[in-house]
Amino acid sequence: MEQLEPIGVVHSELIERSRAPRQGAEGAPAAWVEVAPAFAEALHGIEVGQELILLTWLHQARRETLQVHPRGNRNAPLTGVFATRSPDRPNPIGIHPVTVLEISGTRLRVE
Repeated sequence: MEQLEPIGVVHSELIERSRAPRQGAEGAPAAWVEVAPAFAEALHGIEVGQELILLTWLHQARRETLQVHPRGNRNAPLTGVFATRSPDRPNPIGIHPVTVLEISGTRLRVE
């Protein structure tokens, strides 16, 4: 069985998940994506202003969660996490459309 291997790290001022907005358009700050030097050649052709899809591992996610009240609204019915954008899920992969703001070596500043 193949395993997912990280190729970099995201550096953000958001350290506590309670401070993170539910969606990026709801006030997420810009962040630096630091790609490991072994993958530097894979960045060739990326330019400032380009839109990318960034996949992340939501390391603070609760993997045992199978149902949630969407957006934390206790009045909403419990819904399976695969039908929501909940970060809590058995395989917590985040999908983030981002725009490249700056490039510095193997680091990309994105929003």
